[in-house]
Amino acid sequence: MDHKRRILLKSTLAASATTMAISAGLLTPKAVLAAWNTTAFNAKDVDTALTSAYGSTDTTDSDKIKLKAPDVAENGASVTITVDSTLDKTEAISILVKNNAQPLTASFKLGANTEGFITTNIKMGKSSDVIAVVKANGKLYSTKQQVKVTIGGCGG
Repeated sequence: MDHKRRILLKSTLAASATTMAISAGLLTPKAVLAAWNTTAFNAKDVDTALTSAYGSTDTTDSDKIKLKAPDVAENGASVTITVDSTLDKTEAISILVKNNAQPLTASFKLGANTEGFITTNIKMGKSSDVIAVVKANGKLYSTKQQVKVTIGGCGG
């Protein structure tokens, strides 16, 4: 049998099975999509975002959280942030930018056997403190770093 014909038959069969599962209600887009905390992500200040995401604003500074961010970001549209938590039983990691219109830029819920390490790109509208909040053992811990945003290497 021709190799291309086999690929076509497999693809057609897979598409048909997926279509049947969707039409039977076995596979719904809502079940596939990640949970989204609209209130937390639409909050206009850090305290409201933390309260919506975690039910509290009470965080403790911790040296067991390493936040790696550039001192100067030449392009606020893409700023690479790394958070590494060595706290026992890290459950979640969130990144907030204090001076953004919507401070909560990223939030990750981690599985029980997952390392407390994330790397992501965020958007920053202007120079600000970047705050990493880690939930571990049911408590909130944080650390922050000032990041200066410049446009084309000028101002900020």
